[in-house]
Amino acid sequence: MEYMNHSIVTEFILLGFMEHPELWTILFLAFLLIYIVTVSGNLGIIILAALDANLHTPMYFFLSNLSLVDVGYSTTIAPRLLMTFLQENSIIPFTECAMQFFFFCMFGTVETCLLAVMAYDRFTAICNPLLYYVAMSTKFCLLLVKGAYICGFVNSAVQTSLIFSLSFCSSNVIGHYFCDIPPILKLSCSSTEVANTVHFILCTVLGMITLLIILISYIYIIFAILRIRSAQGRHKAFSTCASHLTSVTIFYGTIIFMYLRPNSSVSKDEDKIVSVFYTLVIPMLNPFIYTLRNKDMKNAFLRMTGNISLN
Repeated sequence: MEYMNHSIVTEFILLGFMEHPELWTILFLAFLLIYIVTVSGNLGIIILAALDANLHTPMYFFLSNLSLVDVGYSTTIAPRLLMTFLQENSIIPFTECAMQFFFFCMFGTVETCLLAVMAYDRFTAICNPLLYYVAMSTKFCLLLVKGAYICGFVNSAVQTSLIFSLSFCSSNVIGHYFCDIPPILKLSCSSTEVANTVHFILCTVLGMITLLIILISYIYIIFAILRIRSAQGRHKAFSTCASHLTSVTIFYGTIIFMYLRPNSSVSKDEDKIVSVFYTLVIPMLNPFIYTLRNKDMKNAFLRMTGNISLN
Protein backbone atom coordinates (compact mmCIF):
# COMPACT_ATOMS: atom_id res chain seq x y z
CA MET A 1 0.00 0.00 0.00
CA GLU A 2 2.80 2.42 0.80
CA TYR A 3 4.33 1.73 -2.61
CA MET A 4 1.03 2.22 -4.40
CA ASN A 5 0.54 5.63 -2.79
CA HIS A 6 3.66 6.97 -4.48
CA SER A 7 4.18 7.90 -8.10
CA ILE A 8 5.73 5.25 -10.32
CA VAL A 9 6.46 7.82 -13.03
CA THR A 10 9.90 9.45 -12.64
CA GLU A 11 9.72 11.69 -15.71
CA PHE A 12 7.21 13.20 -18.11
CA ILE A 13 7.30 13.85 -21.84
CA LEU A 14 6.14 17.34 -22.80
CA LEU A 15 4.57 16.79 -26.20
CA GLY A 16 4.39 20.54 -26.82
CA PHE A 17 5.11 21.47 -30.40
CA MET A 18 7.19 18.37 -31.13
CA GLU A 19 4.44 17.08 -33.43
CA HIS A 20 5.35 19.81 -35.94
CA PRO A 21 9.10 19.42 -36.69
CA GLU A 22 8.76 21.57 -39.80
CA LEU A 23 8.00 24.55 -37.54
CA TRP A 24 10.77 24.03 -34.98
CA THR A 25 13.16 26.66 -36.36
CA ILE A 26 10.47 29.32 -36.74
CA LEU A 27 8.98 28.60 -33.32
CA PHE A 28 12.39 28.59 -31.63
CA LEU A 29 13.31 31.98 -33.09
CA ALA A 30 9.89 33.44 -32.28
CA PHE A 31 9.92 32.22 -28.66
CA LEU A 32 13.54 33.30 -28.19
CA LEU A 33 12.74 36.81 -29.44
CA ILE A 34 9.67 37.01 -27.19
CA TYR A 35 11.71 35.92 -24.17
CA ILE A 36 14.55 38.39 -24.85
CA VAL A 37 12.10 41.29 -25.28
CA THR A 38 10.22 40.22 -22.13
CA VAL A 39 13.29 40.07 -19.92
CA SER A 40 14.95 43.22 -21.27
CA GLY A 41 11.72 45.27 -21.20
CA ASN A 42 10.69 44.28 -17.69
CA LEU A 43 14.20 44.58 -16.26
CA GLY A 44 14.38 48.02 -17.89
CA ILE A 45 11.29 49.11 -15.94
CA ILE A 46 12.73 47.74 -12.68
CA ILE A 47 16.06 49.55 -13.22
CA LEU A 48 14.41 52.84 -14.17
CA ALA A 49 12.06 52.75 -11.18
CA ALA A 50 14.96 51.98 -8.84
CA LEU A 51 17.40 54.61 -10.15
CA ASP A 52 15.13 57.57 -10.91
CA ALA A 53 13.95 59.43 -7.80
CA ASN A 54 10.90 60.79 -9.64
CA LEU A 55 9.60 57.23 -9.97
CA HIS A 56 9.83 56.45 -6.26
CA THR A 57 6.04 56.45 -5.91
CA PRO A 58 3.57 53.68 -4.99
CA MET A 59 2.43 53.27 -8.60
CA TYR A 60 5.92 52.53 -9.91
CA PHE A 61 6.75 50.40 -6.88
CA PHE A 62 3.83 48.14 -7.78
CA LEU A 63 4.77 48.29 -11.47
CA SER A 64 8.33 47.18 -10.63
CA ASN A 65 6.97 44.19 -8.74
CA LEU A 66 4.65 43.36 -11.64
CA SER A 67 7.66 43.46 -13.98
CA LEU A 68 9.64 41.22 -11.63
CA VAL A 69 6.76 38.73 -11.58
CA ASP A 70 6.52 38.83 -15.39
CA VAL A 71 10.23 37.98 -15.67
CA GLY A 72 9.76 35.06 -13.29
CA TYR A 73 6.54 33.97 -14.97
CA SER A 74 8.17 33.91 -18.40
CA THR A 75 11.43 32.36 -17.16
CA THR A 76 9.47 29.47 -15.64
CA ILE A 77 8.20 28.50 -19.10
CA ALA A 78 10.43 29.85 -21.89
CA PRO A 79 13.91 28.33 -21.19
CA ARG A 80 12.52 24.79 -20.88
CA LEU A 81 10.47 25.31 -24.05
CA LEU A 82 13.52 26.57 -25.96
CA MET A 83 15.58 23.60 -24.77
CA THR A 84 13.10 21.16 -26.32
CA PHE A 85 13.81 22.65 -29.75
CA LEU A 86 17.60 22.69 -29.30
CA GLN A 87 17.93 19.19 -27.83
CA GLU A 88 14.98 17.71 -29.73
CA ASN A 89 14.18 16.12 -26.36
CA SER A 90 11.03 16.96 -24.43
CA ILE A 91 11.65 14.77 -21.36
CA ILE A 92 11.25 16.61 -18.05
CA PRO A 93 12.02 14.93 -14.68
CA PHE A 94 9.15 14.54 -12.24
CA THR A 95 10.65 16.93 -9.68
CA GLU A 96 11.42 19.57 -12.32
CA CYS A 97 7.85 19.33 -13.59
CA ALA A 98 6.60 19.89 -10.05
CA MET A 99 8.89 22.88 -9.61
CA GLN A 100 7.84 24.36 -12.93
CA PHE A 101 4.19 24.09 -11.95
CA PHE A 102 4.90 25.53 -8.48
CA PHE A 103 6.54 28.68 -9.84
CA PHE A 104 4.05 29.01 -12.71
CA CYS A 105 1.14 28.87 -10.25
CA MET A 106 2.85 31.17 -7.75
CA PHE A 107 3.79 33.89 -10.24
CA GLY A 108 0.36 33.69 -11.88
CA THR A 109 -1.36 34.17 -8.51
CA VAL A 110 0.95 37.02 -7.52
CA GLU A 111 0.29 38.79 -10.83
CA THR A 112 -3.46 38.49 -10.28
CA CYS A 113 -3.13 39.98 -6.78
CA LEU A 114 -0.83 42.77 -7.97
CA LEU A 115 -3.30 43.82 -10.66
CA ALA A 116 -5.92 44.18 -7.92
CA VAL A 117 -3.48 46.13 -5.73
CA MET A 118 -2.68 48.46 -8.63
CA ALA A 119 -6.40 49.05 -9.22
CA TYR A 120 -6.79 50.04 -5.55
CA ASP A 121 -3.77 52.33 -5.90
CA ARG A 122 -5.38 54.11 -8.89
CA PHE A 123 -8.67 54.36 -6.98
CA THR A 124 -6.90 56.06 -4.07
CA ALA A 125 -4.95 58.41 -6.34
CA ILE A 126 -8.01 59.59 -8.28
CA CYS A 127 -10.75 59.47 -5.64
CA ASN A 128 -8.67 60.66 -2.66
CA PRO A 129 -5.74 62.61 -4.16
CA LEU A 130 -5.13 64.78 -1.06
CA LEU A 131 -4.77 61.72 1.17
CA TYR A 132 -3.00 59.57 -1.41
CA TYR A 133 0.50 59.54 0.11
CA VAL A 134 -0.95 59.12 3.60
CA ALA A 135 -3.16 56.19 2.58
CA MET A 136 -0.50 54.60 0.37
CA SER A 137 2.38 54.85 2.82
CA THR A 138 5.59 52.92 2.28
CA LYS A 139 4.69 50.50 5.06
CA PHE A 140 1.23 49.86 3.62
CA CYS A 141 2.60 49.37 0.08
CA LEU A 142 5.13 46.83 1.35
CA LEU A 143 2.33 45.07 3.23
CA LEU A 144 0.20 44.83 0.07
CA VAL A 145 3.07 43.41 -1.98
CA LYS A 146 4.02 40.95 0.76
CA GLY A 147 0.38 39.86 0.90
CA ALA A 148 0.40 39.21 -2.86
CA TYR A 149 3.52 37.04 -2.60
CA ILE A 150 2.17 35.16 0.42
CA CYS A 151 -1.09 34.43 -1.42
CA GLY A 152 0.91 33.18 -4.39
CA PHE A 153 3.15 30.96 -2.28
CA VAL A 154 0.31 29.43 -0.25
CA ASN A 155 -1.90 28.80 -3.29
CA SER A 156 0.96 27.24 -5.22
CA ALA A 157 2.23 25.14 -2.30
CA VAL A 158 -1.22 23.68 -1.60
CA GLN A 159 -1.99 22.86 -5.23
CA THR A 160 1.49 21.50 -6.01
CA SER A 161 1.47 19.19 -2.98
CA LEU A 162 -1.99 17.85 -3.85
CA ILE A 163 -1.34 17.31 -7.56
CA PHE A 164 2.13 15.77 -7.35
CA SER A 165 1.25 13.45 -4.50
CA LEU A 166 -1.10 11.63 -6.88
CA SER A 167 -0.14 8.33 -8.50
CA PHE A 168 0.98 8.38 -12.12
CA CYS A 169 1.28 4.82 -13.31
CA SER A 170 0.11 4.76 -16.93
CA SER A 171 1.03 7.24 -19.64
CA ASN A 172 3.61 9.93 -18.89
CA VAL A 173 3.00 12.01 -22.03
CA ILE A 174 1.75 15.53 -21.24
CA GLY A 175 -0.06 16.95 -24.26
CA HIS A 176 1.22 20.44 -23.57
CA TYR A 177 4.47 22.42 -23.64
CA PHE A 178 4.63 22.96 -19.86
CA CYS A 179 3.35 21.30 -16.69
CA ASP A 180 -0.16 22.70 -16.31
CA ILE A 181 -2.99 21.30 -14.16
CA PRO A 182 -5.48 19.87 -16.71
CA PRO A 183 -3.01 17.75 -18.74
CA ILE A 184 -1.25 16.51 -15.58
CA LEU A 185 -4.46 15.42 -13.87
CA LYS A 186 -5.46 13.48 -16.98
CA LEU A 187 -2.44 11.21 -16.44
CA SER A 188 -3.23 10.30 -12.85
CA CYS A 189 -4.42 6.77 -12.13
CA SER A 190 -5.70 7.75 -8.66
CA SER A 191 -8.70 9.86 -7.70
CA THR A 192 -8.30 13.53 -8.65
CA GLU A 193 -11.50 14.69 -6.98
CA VAL A 194 -9.80 16.42 -4.04
CA ALA A 195 -7.17 18.10 -6.24
CA ASN A 196 -9.82 19.29 -8.71
CA THR A 197 -12.08 20.59 -5.94
CA VAL A 198 -9.29 22.46 -4.14
CA HIS A 199 -8.04 23.88 -7.44
CA PHE A 200 -11.53 25.10 -8.34
CA ILE A 201 -12.18 26.64 -4.91
CA LEU A 202 -8.82 28.41 -4.64
CA CYS A 203 -8.90 29.77 -8.19
CA THR A 204 -12.52 30.85 -7.87
CA VAL A 205 -12.01 32.61 -4.54
CA LEU A 206 -8.79 34.35 -5.61
CA GLY A 207 -10.18 35.22 -9.02
CA MET A 208 -13.48 36.58 -7.71
CA ILE A 209 -11.90 38.62 -4.90
CA THR A 210 -9.27 40.24 -7.13
CA LEU A 211 -11.73 40.84 -9.96
CA LEU A 212 -14.25 42.41 -7.56
CA ILE A 213 -11.54 44.73 -6.19
CA ILE A 214 -10.68 45.80 -9.72
CA LEU A 215 -14.31 46.28 -10.81
CA ILE A 216 -15.34 48.21 -7.68
CA SER A 217 -12.22 50.38 -7.90
CA TYR A 218 -12.94 51.31 -11.52
CA ILE A 219 -16.62 51.99 -10.83
CA TYR A 220 -15.57 54.60 -8.26
CA ILE A 221 -12.84 55.86 -10.62
CA ILE A 222 -15.33 56.35 -13.48
CA PHE A 223 -17.73 58.30 -11.25
CA ALA A 224 -14.86 60.42 -9.95
CA ILE A 225 -13.66 61.19 -13.48
CA LEU A 226 -17.17 62.12 -14.63
CA ARG A 227 -17.36 64.69 -11.81
CA ILE A 228 -14.29 66.48 -13.16
CA ARG A 229 -15.50 69.54 -15.06
CA SER A 230 -12.71 70.14 -17.55
CA ALA A 231 -12.12 67.77 -20.46
CA GLN A 232 -8.37 68.11 -19.95
CA GLY A 233 -8.73 67.09 -16.32
CA ARG A 234 -10.84 64.06 -17.22
CA HIS A 235 -8.33 63.03 -19.87
CA LYS A 236 -5.40 63.38 -17.45
CA ALA A 237 -7.20 61.37 -14.76
CA PHE A 238 -8.14 58.60 -17.17
CA SER A 239 -4.66 58.43 -18.69
CA THR A 240 -3.19 57.56 -15.28
CA CYS A 241 -5.13 54.28 -15.21
CA ALA A 242 -5.49 53.52 -18.96
CA SER A 243 -2.37 51.34 -19.06
CA HIS A 244 -3.46 49.30 -16.06
CA LEU A 245 -6.97 48.89 -17.46
CA THR A 246 -5.49 47.65 -20.75
CA SER A 247 -3.28 45.14 -18.93
CA VAL A 248 -6.20 43.88 -16.82
CA THR A 249 -8.45 43.50 -19.88
CA ILE A 250 -5.85 41.48 -21.80
CA PHE A 251 -4.90 39.30 -18.81
CA TYR A 252 -8.39 38.46 -17.59
CA GLY A 253 -9.81 38.26 -21.10
CA THR A 254 -7.26 35.63 -22.08
CA ILE A 255 -7.68 33.64 -18.85
CA ILE A 256 -11.48 33.65 -19.15
CA PHE A 257 -11.28 32.59 -22.80
CA MET A 258 -8.81 29.85 -21.88
CA TYR A 259 -10.70 28.25 -19.01
CA LEU A 260 -14.38 28.98 -19.73
CA ARG A 261 -14.60 27.54 -23.23
CA PRO A 262 -16.64 24.36 -23.80
CA ASN A 263 -14.24 21.41 -23.82
CA SER A 264 -15.86 20.03 -26.95
CA SER A 265 -14.86 23.10 -28.96
CA VAL A 266 -11.20 23.08 -27.93
CA SER A 267 -8.47 21.56 -30.09
CA LYS A 268 -5.01 20.79 -28.73
CA ASP A 269 -3.30 23.25 -31.08
CA GLU A 270 -5.77 26.02 -30.21
CA ASP A 271 -5.22 25.35 -26.52
CA LYS A 272 -1.44 25.66 -26.93
CA ILE A 273 -1.72 28.89 -28.93
CA VAL A 274 -3.91 30.51 -26.28
CA SER A 275 -1.53 29.28 -23.56
CA VAL A 276 1.44 30.83 -25.39
CA PHE A 277 -0.39 34.14 -25.33
CA TYR A 278 -0.97 34.28 -21.58
CA THR A 279 2.30 32.62 -20.51
CA LEU A 280 4.74 34.33 -22.90
CA VAL A 281 3.13 37.14 -24.90
CA ILE A 282 1.35 39.04 -22.10
CA PRO A 283 4.56 39.36 -19.98
CA MET A 284 6.21 40.78 -23.12
CA LEU A 285 3.37 43.25 -23.78
CA ASN A 286 3.22 44.73 -20.28
CA PRO A 287 6.41 46.86 -20.61
CA PHE A 288 5.05 48.36 -23.84
CA ILE A 289 1.61 48.96 -22.31
CA TYR A 290 3.06 50.79 -19.31
CA THR A 291 5.79 52.80 -21.08
CA LEU A 292 4.70 53.81 -24.60
CA ARG A 293 2.26 56.49 -23.38
CA ASN A 294 3.87 57.12 -20.02
CA LYS A 295 5.68 60.47 -19.88
CA ASP A 296 7.28 59.74 -16.51
CA MET A 297 8.91 56.56 -17.81
CA LYS A 298 10.05 58.27 -21.02
CA ASN A 299 11.56 61.20 -19.11
CA ALA A 300 13.26 58.82 -16.67
CA PHE A 301 14.75 56.90 -19.59
CA LEU A 302 16.01 60.11 -21.21
CA ARG A 303 17.54 61.29 -17.94
CA MET A 304 19.27 57.96 -17.37
CA THR A 305 20.62 57.68 -20.93
CA GLY A 306 21.70 61.32 -20.77
CA ASN A 307 23.65 60.73 -17.56
CA ILE A 308 25.26 57.62 -19.03
CA SER A 309 26.34 59.49 -22.17
CA LEU A 310 27.75 62.35 -20.09
CA ASN A 311 29.71 59.96 -17.91
